[in-house]
Amino acid sequence: MSDPLQKPSPVTIAVAGGTGSGKTTVSNALLDRVGSHNIAYLPHDAYYKDLSHLPPEQRQSFNFDHPDALDTPLLCEHIARLQSWQSVQIPTYDFTEHRRAEKTLEVTAQPIILIEGILIFAESILRDLFDVKIFVDTDADLRFIRRLQRDITERGRTTDSVIRQYLTTVRPMHLKFVEPSKRYADVIIPEGGFNTVAIDMIADRIRSMLQWSRTQRSAQD
Repeated sequence: MSDPLQKPSPVTIAVAGGTGSGKTTVSNALLDRVGSHNIAYLPHDAYYKDLSHLPPEQRQSFNFDHPDALDTPLLCEHIARLQSWQSVQIPTYDFTEHRRAEKTLEVTAQPIILIEGILIFAESILRDLFDVKIFVDTDADLRFIRRLQRDITERGRTTDSVIRQYLTTVRPMHLKFVEPSKRYADVIIPEGGFNTVAIDMIADRIRSMLQWSRTQRSAQD
C-alpha cells in the first residue's frame, strides 16, 4: 500500500455568506447528500477568540463580525493538516458566555473538506486554501429575521440586544467585509437553503470529485 502522504489532496470547499443567509442549511444539505462520513466539516464559528479574560459588559459589546474576532491562523493550520490527511481537534464555542469551552471536537481527514463561515472569503490567507468557493446570497430582510430568531432561541438574547448589535456591528461589517467578498466566489447560490436545484447540482459535482479521488487512491494502492 502506498504512503498516505502520496494520496491525492482532499478537495477543499468553502461556503460563505452573510449572517442568516442559509450557509449552515446549504452545508448540512451537502453533508446529507454527499455523506457526512466523506466530509471533514469546519464551521468558522467554532474559531471565535476566547473572551473569558474580559468582563461581561465588554464581551456583550465586542465586535464579533470583524475578521479580527476569529482565530483565523488556527483555522488555516487545521485546514492545512486536514489537507495533509491528519486529524485535528477543533475548538467549541460557548455563545452565551462568549468564551471557548474546555472540550474540543475531533475532525478526521476525509477526501472532502467543507468550511463554512461569514468571513472566510474576506482574507486572502484563507481564500488561497480553497478549491471551490460558494457564496450563499439572501436578501437582507430575511437574513435579519433569521438572525433575530436564532439569537433569541439559541443564544438567550433579547430582541433589543439583537437589533442593537445588528445596527452597530453586523450590518456595517457585512457591508465592509462580507458583501465585497462575494466577488471571489466561484458559485453564487440565491435564496440559500431553499435553492434545491443549485444544491443538487453542487452535490453532484462534489460526488464526482469524490469518485475521482477514490479512483486515484485505488490506482496508487
